Amino acid sequence: MYYKATHRYADVAPRKMRPVTQLIRGRNADEALELLKYIPTRSARLVEQVLKSALGNAEDKGARDLDELYVSEARIDGGPIMKRIQPRARGTAYPIKKRLAHIHITVSDGEESAEA
Repeated sequence: MYYKATHRYADVAPRKMRPVTQLIRGRNADEALELLKYIPTRSARLVEQVLKSALGNAEDKGARDLDELYVSEARIDGGPIMKRIQPRARGTAYPIKKRLAHIHITVSDGEESAEA
């Protein structure tokens, strides 16, 4: 059975988040939470919140054993880009692209669901 959680429009660039999600992909959920706790970046805090939400969803939907859950999918998608202008010398302007990200975490217990 799969249990999902998402965070849309996170205010961190996807490029900065992807290395964090690569560390937890395929790991046990408890082990992934412990690992994220010691990564000192803002993206690790956001991914940690989404992973906790996925575990909470699993508990609400009646997962049998929460200790057996593992991170089956950890994906960062690019969101919309806010475009701003930085004024520069002699009337020129530099573009600033503020990138947003969508975080998708799926935990699984290894059993295939009968719904599919």
